[in-house]
Amino acid sequence: MDYGQWLRVAVAEAEAGLASGGIPIGAALIGPDGAVLGRGHNRRVQDDDPSVHGETAAFRDAGRQRSYADTTMVTTLSPCWYCSGLIRQFGIGRVVIGEARNFHGGHDWLAEHGVDVVVLDDPGCTRMMADFIAAHPRLWNEDIGES
Repeated sequence: MDYGQWLRVAVAEAEAGLASGGIPIGAALIGPDGAVLGRGHNRRVQDDDPSVHGETAAFRDAGRQRSYADTTMVTTLSPCWYCSGLIRQFGIGRVVIGEARNFHGGHDWLAEHGVDVVVLDDPGCTRMMADFIAAHPRLWNEDIGES
């Protein structure tokens, strides 16, 4: 398992989201053989759709799978409760997280329910999100449901 290579896919998606005026959170759904099944980034701003998070975009891009048990969701940021629910609902077996310093989502809950959770604590992911939050606090608070 090459978590670094997989994370680079998610980071490229996050950077694409940022470059198009959105929130820099990217994700990829990885198959049991290590192939990228789907990739995506948060497009809440670009699509005016609050349901298009990085993980949901990658999940949708992957299309229908017979089973998700042996797949891995790789994301630049700890998944929010919405995305954690998606991971749990479809039985995605592993989550690889770039960072959980700027936002601690539902990954502890996922681990408690049998999902293999790996937090990489990647400095690049941490810096990208911290810089975004500092520059766009209102948009970030909107994304995480804060007033």
